[in-house]
Amino acid sequence: MIPIPVVVCVLGGWCAIYLADTMLKSSSSLKASYEDWLLTYGLSISPFHMRWQTALFNRQFYNWGRWKPRFLYLWFSMGMVFGIVAMFGSVILLGKTLMQTLTQMLTEAPKAQNDRMLQVVVPGVNLPVSQLTYFFSAILISGVIHEVGHGVAAIREQVRFNGFGIFIFIVYPGAFVDLFTTHLQLISPVQQLRIFCAGVWHNFVLGVASFLVLFLLPAILFPFYYTGVGALVTEVTEDSPANGPRGLFVGDIVTSLQDCPIHTVEDWNSCLGDISQKSQIGYCINTATLQQLSFPARVYRRLDGTVECCSNNSLTDICFSYSNSLDSHLYACLPARKVIEASKVCRTNMDCQKDFVPSFCVTPSLENQTRLIRVKHPPHIDMLFVGHPMHLQYTVSLSSFVPRHNFLSIDLPVVIETFCKYLISLSGALAVINAVPCFALDAGQMTGSILRM
Repeated sequence: MIPIPVVVCVLGGWCAIYLADTMLKSSSSLKASYEDWLLTYGLSISPFHMRWQTALFNRQFYNWGRWKPRFLYLWFSMGMVFGIVAMFGSVILLGKTLMQTLTQMLTEAPKAQNDRMLQVVVPGVNLPVSQLTYFFSAILISGVIHEVGHGVAAIREQVRFNGFGIFIFIVYPGAFVDLFTTHLQLISPVQQLRIFCAGVWHNFVLGVASFLVLFLLPAILFPFYYTGVGALVTEVTEDSPANGPRGLFVGDIVTSLQDCPIHTVEDWNSCLGDISQKSQIGYCINTATLQQLSFPARVYRRLDGTVECCSNNSLTDICFSYSNSLDSHLYACLPARKVIEASKVCRTNMDCQKDFVPSFCVTPSLENQTRLIRVKHPPHIDMLFVGHPMHLQYTVSLSSFVPRHNFLSIDLPVVIETFCKYLISLSGALAVINAVPCFALDAGQMTGSILRM
């Protein structure tokens, strides 16, 4: 949830700004000078909304709008076609999202909403506070690129460009361009379409460019980072079950989970998903070792029906289940590390029959959804994790990029990856929303131009 102090600071800050603005405009002695100051710097203030407009970038916009006229004509003509197609696509996408929402509301036991392409993002609710910098930066850049498209297209179509600006609504940043409305109304509907479609087109191009950077990142960073050797640990939270003297540390390279090899972060997530969905894997142990390590213990059932045969106070022993030719439900309390280290994984006793040595496949008898996972991160001793696999996924951050030199940051590739993903998501969302034929959105004006045609 959003921290209460943050909410108080945001509301208090806006109240203070609006109160100061109202007092200065009400003052007979300061009103004229204050309004002149606002006009000089292009500022305007209203409740929970502040905007800044300037003509400083007009020359640059005109240079862009007059650069290679033939190329810009083709560029914005492509954008016009894309914008019209996107208008129909956005309606279909929003309709699908609406049906999913209604289905969720009418279902007694709604499922997770991860399959939706569109979701409302609320900082502090379904967006981690640690990701806010990426979120707001991506929103601002997507908005600026969107408005640059409108501005350059307008100059290309001989519409007067008055200025460019940035605004803040509550905490969300954005951008806008100021065009001369009379010129905009006098040009042909096709020219208007090129201007109105330019924002959606530029957001699409930004999303594609970000995707290409994300896809080619291993090649781009190849001189400095190598990949494919494992997942590099970049952060372990303080409350993580992997935090401890025999846990994971920043800089460790994870190479496998159980019998699942790890080459990238995607492998880590995929392996944890498989481990959580499949039944607990077992470990081969020969009969002599089993008799040597096991010791008498009282067997009892937990509330969920699973069996426990070790003392609750033990931090090293785990109850294992196995079967032989006479009994299919046998249990032994064994030291976990001695059983697992250098052991072959198995599902049945047949997986352990080797060299004619009598062996059993012993499986940890744990509570439902709980797993015993062996995490290899050489040259350190294997970490044995007992718990829900998702706890490991949520509390350990990893990267597929391993620095070639010690002075290189392990966080840089993660920052680039995360920022590209936010740009793809938010620039795409801005394109979809503005492609909806609705009042005050780009597609609303596009619809008007199509009708005039």
